[in-house]
Amino acid sequence: MNQEALLKNIQDWQQRIGEASAKWGGAEICGVSKTIDPEIINMAWDGGIRTLGENRVQELLSKIDRLNPEYKIHLIGQLQTNKVKYIVDKVAMIQSVDRDALADEIDRRAVAAGRVMPVLVQVNIAREPQKAGIDEESLLPFIRRLSGMQGLRVKGLMAIMPIADDPEDVRPYFRRMREWFDRLRDMDIPNVSMRTLSMGMSDDCLVACQEGATMVRLGRALFGERHYPIQ
Repeated sequence: MNQEALLKNIQDWQQRIGEASAKWGGAEICGVSKTIDPEIINMAWDGGIRTLGENRVQELLSKIDRLNPEYKIHLIGQLQTNKVKYIVDKVAMIQSVDRDALADEIDRRAVAAGRVMPVLVQVNIAREPQKAGIDEESLLPFIRRLSGMQGLRVKGLMAIMPIADDPEDVRPYFRRMREWFDRLRDMDIPNVSMRTLSMGMSDDCLVACQEGATMVRLGRALFGERHYPIQ
């Protein structure tokens, strides 16, 4: 993809997302940059993209030195505990915290590195057995547990919705996520601040914005179809 096409994509999606999310005060685009060459990723900066979402630790490490250092990089994929040590000093946020062992390891590694890691709690709002994420019944106890940790701070929630031919089919899940986001914010739990509700991707981001997303994760919509994995 050339820069002109990329910047047009970004401009078009910024407008559409701005309109869809206006009721809630707007939503930020997180550019999902997996398999995309750093040269192309860096072009997105000129379009106003400031946050990148990377799914895989190994891929992130292979290209981070070639990315614009001003980008805020979020780890958005499922994270193994043994990979935390490689990214704890490199990412601005981990969006996919969904279990005690992972939270414990982030806490331990962040304290050792002298930092506090912003995290989002990933919720399996549709209860899909093949997907990561904590279930609704465990969400509040899990967040209360994380609130006592030194090395991380809960900054919001994240969800990956079921694949649907019609985005309207998943609207109730987006709405439910916003209900949880507002409820947890109003509870005023120490060391927990509901600032980011990361939900919605290329196919369903407009519905997500209408239902209160503060961040959408766009890959294909910005960078085009992916044809090969990065080496």
